[in-house]
Amino acid sequence: MADWIGYLVSIKLVGGLGTYNGEIISVTPTTISLIRAFHNGIPQTTKEAVEISSSVIESLKLIERKMPSPQQNSTVVVKKPVAKKAGNRSQNTSESNNRVGNTSVPNRTKHMEEYKVQQNDTYFKMNNMNNKRDKNPKGKYSKGWRDEECFGAPTTEEITQDFDFESNLALFDKQALWEQLSNNQKPDIIKQAESKRPTNYRHDQNIITSGPVSYNQIQVPKNEFSGYVTDGGLAVPCISPSLRSKLFECAEKVGLTWDRRVELMGRAATEISIALMGGGHRLQPQNSHQWPTVVVLCGPNRPGATGINAARQLSSHGVRTIVYWVPTINKLVEKEMSLFKHTGSSIVTKVRDLPANCDLVILALCEESDMNKAYPDLVSWTNRNRSPIFAIDPPSKGTPNFHPKCSLVATLPLYYTTDNGNIYLCNLGLPESCFTEVGIKYKPPFGSKFYIPIHPKELDSP
Repeated sequence: MADWIGYLVSIKLVGGLGTYNGEIISVTPTTISLIRAFHNGIPQTTKEAVEISSSVIESLKLIERKMPSPQQNSTVVVKKPVAKKAGNRSQNTSESNNRVGNTSVPNRTKHMEEYKVQQNDTYFKMNNMNNKRDKNPKGKYSKGWRDEECFGAPTTEEITQDFDFESNLALFDKQALWEQLSNNQKPDIIKQAESKRPTNYRHDQNIITSGPVSYNQIQVPKNEFSGYVTDGGLAVPCISPSLRSKLFECAEKVGLTWDRRVELMGRAATEISIALMGGGHRLQPQNSHQWPTVVVLCGPNRPGATGINAARQLSSHGVRTIVYWVPTINKLVEKEMSLFKHTGSSIVTKVRDLPANCDLVILALCEESDMNKAYPDLVSWTNRNRSPIFAIDPPSKGTPNFHPKCSLVATLPLYYTTDNGNIYLCNLGLPESCFTEVGIKYKPPFGSKFYIPIHPKELDSP
């Protein structure tokens, strides 16, 4: 056994205690001492030799090797084992190519140590792979083998805090680094040309600096109410019923007659009605089983004529419309009704003929001059129907006993109470001369839209 000293050995212990690899430095009948020992592929940190009792040894394998003579210098090149792929399991796990040649090295002892370390590394790696093969006697391997030398050792410190990527990324000024690299790589003549290049702007950016925005672009002669405000913050003051009548009279003089204005109001009412019924999702050929129904309640006045106009335009979109109207002698209403009759839609004059259910109720019964009129039968029908109500040009205090979800008004609003719901303002296309004639300083608040929502202005708003 004394001849074993200096040999590399692989010792398998009983009872699942693992495998020890190392170099034998002493052997007795009861113990074997190893240096540079590895336990299950993990190097032992102790500087003292590892002693293994012969009573716990299950098997022992000696690795024969020939030490180079002291007179001969050598250099050993060893290729590390390459991981096998699933399709190449039958190939060898590693290849070792040792080339030995005479070289003139002044320190022979140093070369001997390097040779010994290289041989140990090669042996231990190949021995680890042999241990894995022993665990799979039938040659059945998993999808990939793990490098125990890299992943086998346990971590000495536990990570208890997550890494803060954002704060560490903020420490790195990428833009400054790119600029520095760009400036260092470009010639001076190119740098001067780029410094004189004008800045490129997008189509939605201001090239010429404008002044501060004025949110009070509309001013009326006598503002007795707090007014409204648009989504963009523009102030829309309220006007009195008499001032609105004068404004419409000026529109008649310049040629913007009632027939033209009612078409614009009817168009805006049609778009709002379609949106309230679900938009384009309800008006598709594939959705014919849910085609909407609209009931229009029209009075003998201008709002009633506007409601009939909206019913005609809704019919042109395929919406099933039913018009309830009060027969009377009114040229505006009769003119719109004569056009509506060509659509073939239903016209009723009694409440009992109205349907039990509908998708939307358009309310066009009363105007500012007859706000005290009551329609108890229609109120009872709408309460039973429970459909949303959309009012067209209602009185400022609301239609009695009706509670619309929203209302549509023209050009400039009156002071409307909360009984009219949300207020939408319609652009009738009145020229600026009409506003100037009645003493209103006007700038359109509509932007790119034909109608806009307006909201009651807060008392502390400017």
